[in-house]
Amino acid sequence: MKITAKQKALLHFCLLSILTLPNAAQCEEAQNYGTMSIYWENDALAKTDSNYTNGVKLTWTSPWISWQPDGDSVRPATTPWYHSLIKALPFVYSPGFQSALYVAVGQNIYTPDDLNRTTPNIYDRPYAGYLYLGMGFLKKTDWYMDAMEVDIGIVGRHSYAEDAQEWVHKILGQDDPKGWDNQLHDEPTLELIYERKWKWLKTETGNQWGFDLIPHMGGRVGNVYIYANAGAELRFGWNRPDDYGTCLIRPGCENGAVSGSEGSNRPESSRLGVYFFLGAEGRAIAHDIFLDGNTFRSSQSVEKKQFVADFMAGVGFTMSSLKVSYAVIYRTKQFDTQPSNEQIFGSMLITYFYK
Repeated sequence: MKITAKQKALLHFCLLSILTLPNAAQCEEAQNYGTMSIYWENDALAKTDSNYTNGVKLTWTSPWISWQPDGDSVRPATTPWYHSLIKALPFVYSPGFQSALYVAVGQNIYTPDDLNRTTPNIYDRPYAGYLYLGMGFLKKTDWYMDAMEVDIGIVGRHSYAEDAQEWVHKILGQDDPKGWDNQLHDEPTLELIYERKWKWLKTETGNQWGFDLIPHMGGRVGNVYIYANAGAELRFGWNRPDDYGTCLIRPGCENGAVSGSEGSNRPESSRLGVYFFLGAEGRAIAHDIFLDGNTFRSSQSVEKKQFVADFMAGVGFTMSSLKVSYAVIYRTKQFDTQPSNEQIFGSMLITYFYK
């Protein structure tokens, strides 16, 4: 597949936006950590290549800023470049809390069931791709954390989902999908996302074993999705990370790193940790561009389900500056004429903690 100059420029921009930000934050407090994360989701686990077929996301999260009750950061002499930005936002800055900034870039790919068909199937979902750049803020205490995010992006041909899927199929020796000429039209996107997580039932049973329950609730508004979501995750393990759980590729679901005040769970500890998790989430959906079609132009669409649920099970490992998790997700039927009653896909997350 030939990569055009426009595609190269877009790729360079996305990589630079992620890779250059951590260097600017090195002046943060020494005991706090930021993160670099790679997310990858794919339905190859179920030996399918349809519906939500692939997602990839890169995320940078800054180290935490701890705010004293008087409003000044703990070490004002070492304030990072984003200190003033956070302090200017009343919904992010709160004395006595911790705050962080994150930036994400990602791409999602959606396809119908029959990739050999060249004409649209009115009973199946349209081809669609989504390329986006997000910026968000985290605010937390020991018991809850808020995430607020703004995403801009594009749905359609210039999401380069067709190019990405054809490139992967070429590497794997598979046939190219035949129906991308029928994908959704180009449409710029804007979204606002909010999510709150709580940490309940945090219990240590001895010998570094313990469990916790992490409920969440939030919403997403824009021309990509409009929905309200709620769910929870139960974790049990040995030396499990003291964070806010496992994230899938979903705006508003970011954790940030642990801080140095969280003892032996901090990244500089070399102890191995292993944990298991179960989770569930429900979404009440008013709008889904990938099923409803383009907002401002006529396009293919199907009758969506107004309630969709995800169920996940997985395992995670931590050691020194790395956290790795893998989950299997079962997603209920998303539209009335969907060929199967569910979708199964895998989700992998690799996180590196940096000072």
